[in-house]
Amino acid sequence: MDASTLAPVETVEPASRTKRLMAATAEAHHQLDTAVMASEPFASLTRYARFLEFQYRFHTIVDRLYCGSAYAARLPELAARRRLPLVRQDLLDLTGTARAEDAPQEPVAIGPEEDLGWLFVTEGSTLGAASLLKRAKALGLSETHGARHLAGHPDGRGLHWRRFTTALDEIDLTPEGEQRTIDGANAAFRFVRRLAGDVLAV
Repeated sequence: MDASTLAPVETVEPASRTKRLMAATAEAHHQLDTAVMASEPFASLTRYARFLEFQYRFHTIVDRLYCGSAYAARLPELAARRRLPLVRQDLLDLTGTARAEDAPQEPVAIGPEEDLGWLFVTEGSTLGAASLLKRAKALGLSETHGARHLAGHPDGRGLHWRRFTTALDEIDLTPEGEQRTIDGANAAFRFVRRLAGDVLAV
């Protein structure tokens, strides 16, 4: 068959906003995961304490989104999904010092659609936390001591995530608005990667 007679291959766009976000951020997500695990955060309690400091700084930045997002009414139980208080308690367990809330080091985003991208990244991290919790338990930690912020939702991590993504998919955004959400998600991954470099030295 003559190659010139072949129909052009069409690129099929992922069907849902969540899948489009996953596809658009896959490389940034992979780079972050690789960097964090390279720091061996579960090699010792000392390394884990640094990992908690990293988590604390990130959740200090994103916490405002759980209390004042323009789309808060459209996203299920958003305020209840906050993890900053849990990270702070985990630090107290390990170091004996409860951290006060720091002022954000930089703005999370510049608009409500970008904020959705940051929330997508933050909520998505709860899925990967399942394997992290197993490693934390090997250090003698648990969902009630030192690893509270890694615990799954009582209804299950998968269902909790699907409630969020279903609501995210149903928010009415223009194509430009969705692109800003993707940009926000990639900005979040880049920010967390820089934070990992600062705190975890990777």
